[in-house]
Order: sequence, then structure tokens, then C-alpha cells
Amino acid sequence: MLPADIDPESRCRLPMVKREDLDAEGQKIYDVHTDPKGGTIRGLKGPGGLQLHSPRLSYLSRPVNKYLRFEAGHSEHVREVAILITARECDSRFEWAAHEPEALSVGVPQTVIDVIKHRKPTTGLAEADAVIIDLGREMFGKRKVSSETFARALKQFGKRPLIDLVVLMGHYAGTAALLCAFDMQLDEGTTALLPV
Repeated sequence: MLPADIDPESRCRLPMVKREDLDAEGQKIYDVHTDPKGGTIRGLKGPGGLQLHSPRLSYLSRPVNKYLRFEAGHSEHVREVAILITARECDSRFEWAAHEPEALSVGVPQTVIDVIKHRKPTTGLAEADAVIIDLGREMFGKRKVSSETFARALKQFGKRPLIDLVVLMGHYAGTAALLCAFDMQLDEGTTALLPV
């Protein structure tokens, strides 16, 4: 059963955007979101579809998202660990459901995913994984990054890559906030992979 204020098609508090209701610029963005090769993981049922209610925002945010995810120079593994720790610390079941399978597909071991999912200690993990997880826990959980964790992250990634990594995590925290405010529901029949 969906909550009373949830649209059954969009599975959130706003209806799906219809292409014909958008201006020419909005229609171009709509087409990008629905393109199987260049769209988003979730298409219109997720943050991409929500942002289409503000086509200019969607237009402006896509290049930033593309840069952070694919052009900043981080491996797919690093990217997905950063997204998962952000989803976990924000308790974003929708983001988690989209990115746990993505993480597995790019080679993030289940053991790393389980450390994040179940908030286990990072002891014994590869340093890159451990420092991303510790950084995310401190940024979003404690709201204070220790000097030690910062030094480890800076040593692991360097200045510019660390800035890009932190902004990637912040970007996904913003996405988690969007999904929370509009109460984005998991697809029917989808098991919630993230315990909250």
C-alpha cells in the first residue's frame, strides 16, 4: 500500500512529468532522461524525473553530475563506495536500491558493501575503501571530520580528487534529501536492501 499522497505512477508526491507539458529545452532534458544509453540509472522514476519539474535545474545539474560520476578520474569502485556510504548515512533506501547492484557490477566486494550497510568497523578493508567510509560517516554522521581522517583522505586521493569526491558525496546527499522530501517509494516488488 502506498501512502495516500503518493502518485502510483511516479511513486512519489509529484506526478510524472509529461514531455508535451515541457518547453523545447525541457523536452531535450526529458529525452536525455529517457534515453537508455545516456539517461540515469532510474530514468524518470527517481531523482531525474523529480528534477524535471524544474527543467532549468535539471539542465544545469546534469553536466555536474556527469563530471562527478564519470569524468573526475575516480574509479567506478571508488565512486560507488562514496555513493553507498552517502546513501547509508542519509538512510536513503531508494538510492541504496539503485546503487548496491551498481556497486556489485563494478566489482565492489559484498564485504565492503556489508560494512557500509551494517555500519561495521572498517578495520581490515583496503585503505581507499576504509577512508571513504570513515570520511562519509564523519561528514554526515558526526558532522565533523577529524584531522586524522582528513589527513588519510588527502594522502589517499590528493587535493583535487578529494574535493571532487567530497562534492560527489554532497551531491548524493542532496539527492537523498530530494528523495526524502518527495517520499520516493521503491518500485513495487522491490525488496528494501537497506535496513533503517
